[in-house]
Amino acid sequence: MTTNRLTRRTLLRGLGVSMTLPWLESLAAWGEDSPHHPDDNGPPLRLAILFAGNGFHRDEWWAKGSGADMELGKVLTPLSDYRERLLFIRGLYNEEALKGNIHSSQTGNLLSGAPLSSGGEIHSGTSIDQVLAQHLGRRTKVPSLVLGCEKSNPSVHKNYSMLYSSHISWSSPTAPTPLEVYPALAFDRLFKDDVSRGDKSVLDAVLADAIDFRRNISLADRRKLDEYLNSVREVEQRIERAGLRGELQGWRPALTEPNIPRPADGVPQDIAEHMRLMCDILVLAFQTDTTRLCTLKLNNDHSSLRFPNLGVDYMIHHLLSHQESDDWLKVNQFFVEQLAYIAAKLDAVQEGERTALDNSLLMLCSSMLTGGHNANQLPVILLGGAGGQLETGRVLDYLDAPNRKMCSLYLSLMDTFGVQLDHYGDATERLSDV
Repeated sequence: MTTNRLTRRTLLRGLGVSMTLPWLESLAAWGEDSPHHPDDNGPPLRLAILFAGNGFHRDEWWAKGSGADMELGKVLTPLSDYRERLLFIRGLYNEEALKGNIHSSQTGNLLSGAPLSSGGEIHSGTSIDQVLAQHLGRRTKVPSLVLGCEKSNPSVHKNYSMLYSSHISWSSPTAPTPLEVYPALAFDRLFKDDVSRGDKSVLDAVLADAIDFRRNISLADRRKLDEYLNSVREVEQRIERAGLRGELQGWRPALTEPNIPRPADGVPQDIAEHMRLMCDILVLAFQTDTTRLCTLKLNNDHSSLRFPNLGVDYMIHHLLSHQESDDWLKVNQFFVEQLAYIAAKLDAVQEGERTALDNSLLMLCSSMLTGGHNANQLPVILLGGAGGQLETGRVLDYLDAPNRKMCSLYLSLMDTFGVQLDHYGDATERLSDV
């Protein structure tokens, strides 16, 4: 490997493993593989969509003012440090989501605005992340990463399939994108060519190639490479420790038959660790350019998750959402903390004059404003700079505007990534001011 052959798309390779490198200043430009970006020699743009089911606290989801003086409702207090880098959007909705007035009918088309089939049938629309993946996914090892922290539910509820409330990403109108809820398998998909259980760590497999590569980059890039490899090792070790404790859904028992009496019903799970691991994997995927598109479903709509980590273990998420209590607010803030955590991790990754957060677009949304099935307006937050293309530190209110379609927002966001469509879902025009 010689210096003039190095590019930012260089892979570290080992037996059954390939690891994409982070953005390094001393190497050649991303070149023609980069998506639309105002700086042709800059790192790529990324999109992450986080979903929290069942809406938020009725009285505490709000923002007003601008910039450093922006005031945030209590739900959003975890984002206080990012007031100048977020866009709070009020009043958008999906018209088709109003027809069923039930969780599934309000979630299955959240990212597409498409009509949904009822009667237990499955028919929605291709979601924005997968539309972008069709155009941009060939440029990365993983076209899109679709993660979740709660398994999908195949049952039917009030004439609509619960698969609608379990999936926000759809590869086609009849196919929800496969959802990865196991952190270990999500991690393997980023780095292993053959996703299967193995005894050798990802870093051990590429160590020889990494040592050879390190000789040909600058001192500053060596420090960045070392920091990146350490972060990969840290996630590997945390997944291994959590698996040994039996806390992750991806844990596999060592016995084929139980050697203790049957325990109480339910599967113990540390949901805080599960969500944090998925957030870390998302950041790693972006940092290595293994993918530029990710959806992270923190829970299902009509969710059954409980939160013993918050002292809220007496009621499942769905039932809790129907009361505007202090515990509901606590759970809301816990979900928003995941977005703040991702933002902080990306902001710590320097990419030229910007950070990875500056070069990303993070969206937090839900399929209803409150747990009372209010889908007449949807909660939406954008965070990050989209490579300098997004003017942040603002509150945009479309509640009384002539156009307040969610799909108009999606048309605008796709423009940001260089994918220009004449129409999408029920929209034919872009959202003003975005």
